[in-house]
Amino acid sequence: MTVEKKPGRPAVKLLALAALAGILAGAAAVYVMESRSGNGAATVVADAGQCTAAKGKAAALDPFFTGQVAAMKAADQPRPLPALSFNGPDGKPRTIADFSGKTLLVNLWATWCFPCREEMPALNALQKELGSDRFEVVAINIDTGTDEKPQAFLDETGVHDLGYYRDSSMGVFNALKKEGLAYGLPVTLLMDEKGCLVSAMNGPAVWDSEDAKALIKAALPTAPAL
Repeated sequence: MTVEKKPGRPAVKLLALAALAGILAGAAAVYVMESRSGNGAATVVADAGQCTAAKGKAAALDPFFTGQVAAMKAADQPRPLPALSFNGPDGKPRTIADFSGKTLLVNLWATWCFPCREEMPALNALQKELGSDRFEVVAINIDTGTDEKPQAFLDETGVHDLGYYRDSSMGVFNALKKEGLAYGLPVTLLMDEKGCLVSAMNGPAVWDSEDAKALIKAALPTAPAL
């Protein structure tokens, strides 16, 4: 469904759920504080040289933080977040640094987070349309326990274009919470091809909307001249 032509139920439902996400933030924060992981103790050191260009990009993207992605905010201090660790589709450890060269939309979600469940099909659609060797939606599930519940949810909703990224320790959330980037779920980060944080938001969005696609296209690096 095209959101702009029929702004009815999916878009309105997600926007209404943004308020619910705020309520969930408090509960999620209490829950996450009890978890332990290497991520939770990670310290992220800003590399001013690596992220100099990201400052300009964050400012240039400001006009694109509108409509369905109006909650996106430019990072005050664009910086790398390479220490965030989670498992990839093959079950092996990954970090943001492993995606060097790609613009990333990093999303943290859980099956117990209702707004997350609502926006996953849209994230899947965004990946299906714009995913390439230049861009990827990295949706990281943070359910504790086994893979059974998150995999069952993805199968039930037909979300098969997203890579299955997982952190059952919830350490990614803890690390972002320490960075002042996560207050509840869902959490979404836009990161450039050098692994630098460009913008972030808490709460759901309609990620397959024209607003979201325009933002992603604007965030992609300009192809070098031949």
